[in-house]
Amino acid sequence: MRKKLSRRQILTGLSGVAGVVATRPLLAADSAEQLSLEKIDQLLASTRQQGWAPSGLGQRSAFESPQRLPLYNIASGTPLQDLHGTITPADLHFERHHAGVPTLDPDMHELLIHGMVDKPLKFSLADLKRMPSVTRVCFIECSGNLNIRAGEKTTPQQLSGLTSQSEWTGVALSTLLNETGVKGKARWFLAEGADAAVLARSIPLAKGLDDAMIAYAQNGEAIRPEQGYPFRLLLPGWEGNTNVKWLRRLEVSDQPFMTREETSKYTDPLKSDKSRLFSVVMDARSIITSPTYPSVLSKGWTEIRGLAWSGHGKIVQVDVSVDGGRRWQKAALQGPVLSKAHTRFTLPWRWDGTGTELLSRAVDESGYIQPTRRQLIDSRGLGSLPYHLNCILGWQVRSDGQVLYAAEPWA
Repeated sequence: MRKKLSRRQILTGLSGVAGVVATRPLLAADSAEQLSLEKIDQLLASTRQQGWAPSGLGQRSAFESPQRLPLYNIASGTPLQDLHGTITPADLHFERHHAGVPTLDPDMHELLIHGMVDKPLKFSLADLKRMPSVTRVCFIECSGNLNIRAGEKTTPQQLSGLTSQSEWTGVALSTLLNETGVKGKARWFLAEGADAAVLARSIPLAKGLDDAMIAYAQNGEAIRPEQGYPFRLLLPGWEGNTNVKWLRRLEVSDQPFMTREETSKYTDPLKSDKSRLFSVVMDARSIITSPTYPSVLSKGWTEIRGLAWSGHGKIVQVDVSVDGGRRWQKAALQGPVLSKAHTRFTLPWRWDGTGTELLSRAVDESGYIQPTRRQLIDSRGLGSLPYHLNCILGWQVRSDGQVLYAAEPWA
């Protein structure tokens, strides 16, 4: 029978194994009397056998398994609560499509630019890759990114997982429009995809000449099929539906085309019996990603973490309340703080064991302040649901440490 090791034996044995096991956490987890040779064998197992060799494709640790969450077979949300920093891994970027993901041969697929232009042209993927490239980091968010039916046992992913951020590389749309030439009276263009829904949106020409791009790469690799392979339209700060994927055609015009996706869909009825058309810019919003459901807190210090973003530009401030909105304090913004991009915020908080509610509120460089749910309903009415719901969200912390989503009715 193996006998227990003494504290001196443990420390002596571990001191000869450089860089394998740190003694402080080892002794904090188990006293010297509780440690057995079996436990030591487990801790040192990785030093006694050859690890795997280099491979053609990297993989996550077997102990990590973040996944997108499918939603009604038309979307899947990013696990916001499981990620760090601001860049979303490409395979975890949320997806939303209207007729499934098409399979497009990059050698056959082309982009046609025509209409009110001097010289209609077609561009292949190879053509685009030969042109001057641009790279920028920005978020894409579905305009319906809030689950209004969420109950208290809801994660950030289930609540608002239809937002993600990547580093995008491609060609500035202005470069392509300069190649074709745009007639003086042109004011709009139609962006059309090659999916079975033939999704199409009218885009102001001014946006196309500003920061729009045709993106063919995401986080250093080719765009994934569900993100628009071989290339997509990218409109920083605008609702996801306008960032047309599997792009095949741009038609320049002097007026909007009033497509299905901007009349019967993606338009906001208001309480004044009018509708808000082309409400395409994503207003400032934020969400706490930790601590959230299903976390269970212990008394003492923890770090409140979250994301804030705005289609109007940079986030300049995020306020956090640890008492249900009675008092607010500024959170720290982790750099780099980029325009039209996710920005991570943090605030150290010492929980004393009493029940409370955690809230976050974003402010962008235009001066826009993220509204409360009541302010949003009062200004737009319930008829504006389900698009552009960017209200302040809360998380209940019960006295037993359980964290739950602070669900509120939309009536």
